[in-house]
Amino acid sequence: MRMIIVSGRSGSGKSTALDVLEDSGFYCVDNLPAGLLPELAERALINTELAEPLLAVSIDARNLPSHLTRFPAMLDEVRARNIQCDVLYLDADEATLLKRFSETRRRHPLSTSDRSLAEAIRDETTLLGPIIDLADLKINTTHLNLYQLRDALKLRLLNKPEPGTAFLIESFGFKRGMPIDADLVFDVRCLPNPYWKPELRDHSGLEEPVIEYLAAQPDVEEMFQDIFSYLNKWLPRFAASNRSYVTIAIGCTGGHHRSVYLTERLGQVLQQSLKNVQVRHRDLS
Repeated sequence: MRMIIVSGRSGSGKSTALDVLEDSGFYCVDNLPAGLLPELAERALINTELAEPLLAVSIDARNLPSHLTRFPAMLDEVRARNIQCDVLYLDADEATLLKRFSETRRRHPLSTSDRSLAEAIRDETTLLGPIIDLADLKINTTHLNLYQLRDALKLRLLNKPEPGTAFLIESFGFKRGMPIDADLVFDVRCLPNPYWKPELRDHSGLEEPVIEYLAAQPDVEEMFQDIFSYLNKWLPRFAASNRSYVTIAIGCTGGHHRSVYLTERLGQVLQQSLKNVQVRHRDLS
């Protein structure tokens, strides 16, 4: 049986996450009282109608604070039943959450006549602290539209064929901001930039003209070897520490050339020694 617990601050994309999981065959329960989590898991296990039960539940700040405080113990109960259980936590920066609530004109579940929207959003972080600390996968949705969030969820949650650590190697451009949910970040802006070659500017790091140019640069090869040596040594140790998800971000200025080229090469070589290596180019679209 596989269970995914979805949590996060209001407006961060929890409903979208549940929709994606439901479309993928999960039985989804929104706003589950956290105290019922072990009982729900037990009932799903004995449900003979589900040969391979897939269950997703949303637990958020609408719960009683005392139930959220007990979340670590309840998660241990679920996992003690040999259930593969991932905790997904979605979030966005405060300005983005404020904007999303203003656009939808929805009431925040924690806002009252004595508590402003900004205060409610900040208080949510405190209430969800026990879940944040135990999250296996954190996704920041600040810069993701609906379709990008769906793609990210499918890649990270559903493209995981077996228990163990899922590694994501992601290219990005610093001009759009560093991915704050990355575990390791490598800055490759010091390398020769194909952008300044007019004949290469409109090509990406996936295309042959840019690949040939970067492959011929000694600094690029040296950077690749250094990053590969580090990851090849330390990623297995991340896996040995029972981490479910590890994100490695490779950044250049625009996220189109150098970071894309290196991300592709690293993904190809690491897939030879690690079971679950995924590759994504955040800013290539």
